[in-house]
Amino acid sequence: MQEYKQIPITRDEIVPTALRMRHDGVQLVMIHAFVQTDGQMRISWDYAVDPVVESYYVLGEERVPSIVDIYDEAARWPELELHELLGIDFEGLDTSKRLFLPEDLLETQGKGQILVTPLSELVEKRDEVLADRQRKEEDK
Repeated sequence: MQEYKQIPITRDEIVPTALRMRHDGVQLVMIHAFVQTDGQMRISWDYAVDPVVESYYVLGEERVPSIVDIYDEAARWPELELHELLGIDFEGLDTSKRLFLPEDLLETQGKGQILVTPLSELVEKRDEVLADRQRKEEDK
């Protein structure tokens, strides 16, 4: 099993870290992010430094530099995805076109915050809509 090492960095260390990794021939494995339970955004850049995956992460940032100029397409797709889904602003990234979500899908107009709704809430909302439809039918 491959070891996974987590290393906190500042936003100012993102580009120098990527440059060092690229210079050393290290593969960018993934860029990912999530909102922690305390509300802070956590953005991580994972590199395959055999035999370890080194995950460099920043906390509380929603605007960070892009590393597309360093890692090309390996960085472009995950940066666009995180911009679209979580509203993270990758400085220097061309976000003029949506990656995969329709422009009108989100109330936030593509500024992120795709939230997971518990099934119980969805069932409750569905039941409310059905009850409202039934009331309207009865009023006719």
